[in-house]
Amino acid sequence: MVFGPGALNQLPDLLKTCNATRVLLVTDPGLVKIGLAERTLNLLQGPATCFDQVTPNPNEACLEAAVDVMRSTSCDFVVGLGGGSAMDTAKAVCLRLNHDQSLTEYEIQNNGAQKVTAHVPGCIAIPTTSGTGSEVGRSAVITLKDGNRKAILNTPKILPRVALCDPELTLGLPPQITAATGMDALTHNIEAYLSTTYHPPCDAVALGGVRLAAQNLETAVKDGQNIDARANMMMAASMGAIAFQKDLGVAHALAHPLSTLANVPHGLANAIMLSHTMKFNREAAPDRLKDIALALGCSTAGLSVNASATLAADTVHNLLVRLNLPIRLSEAGVPKDLIPELAAQAIADANHTTNPRPCTEADLVALYEAAF
Repeated sequence: MVFGPGALNQLPDLLKTCNATRVLLVTDPGLVKIGLAERTLNLLQGPATCFDQVTPNPNEACLEAAVDVMRSTSCDFVVGLGGGSAMDTAKAVCLRLNHDQSLTEYEIQNNGAQKVTAHVPGCIAIPTTSGTGSEVGRSAVITLKDGNRKAILNTPKILPRVALCDPELTLGLPPQITAATGMDALTHNIEAYLSTTYHPPCDAVALGGVRLAAQNLETAVKDGQNIDARANMMMAASMGAIAFQKDLGVAHALAHPLSTLANVPHGLANAIMLSHTMKFNREAAPDRLKDIALALGCSTAGLSVNASATLAADTVHNLLVRLNLPIRLSEAGVPKDLIPELAAQAIADANHTTNPRPCTEADLVALYEAAF
């Protein structure tokens, strides 16, 4: 992990260390428009090709198009530049190049990592938002054409060789994107801490990530040129993805269908659902929610454990209000008659299996309804 303002300039040396000879840059049209893709290409110092058609919530067609470019240009290394969509596409390209089974075969719930047996090219991930933490993750999320649902492709072999984290690249992010991606980072840290998987080191990282996000997200939204706040949010995002090695929870199970079926950006979907899922989890994890309240900066003196857990959920809700993000699914354009289909996808999502309170499909329907 290479971190700090100006870190992007280390890219040429890092590529040499990785023995990259012909690089595929995977990015999106927005970064082409603002010139960041060209700036990065100019740093590659060798044969390079740019695939710049990454879409939000990338699907199989986007992935296969990028793989076709990599094959046709004989690239042997990938650089992913952008938010979670670009970095996930870059990692999925590395997996897909020499693995041609149905993508469902590589999903986490299907023991996909055991089927990744051929060569997987290396990757450097360069985040331009502070949300997903995909730069330090061993998974890639791709929307499948079969069922229009998100698949989590998981193998340590797609973990980027280098996470190149330069907070200067986030200085131009608009407030709403900063807010939504920052809430994604906060959700990762909170859900990782609540996850039932035993992993004390990740618990410590998660609470640290909650603390960093709570202390810096509003500043990053209101003063986008504040490099300290930007750097701390970029670190909080990476910490969230490190922490969710121990898996996530029901907020993510609910958020994924909101992106595939209702086109709600992933960070915003998490933001809207988070406080509702925290309240849902009060009876199962009150002590952990009290820890989260403290990490959020709340005073719990004189409060019971259950009251402290409620305070944590209310604090997240109030943060959402202060960030001027939609607080209800209806405000995000989700039709209420979509709830049954959303819940059917959410119950099939593996994320809820490590939620501290077991979930039924009826529970998921109730959580969607509470968020309307």
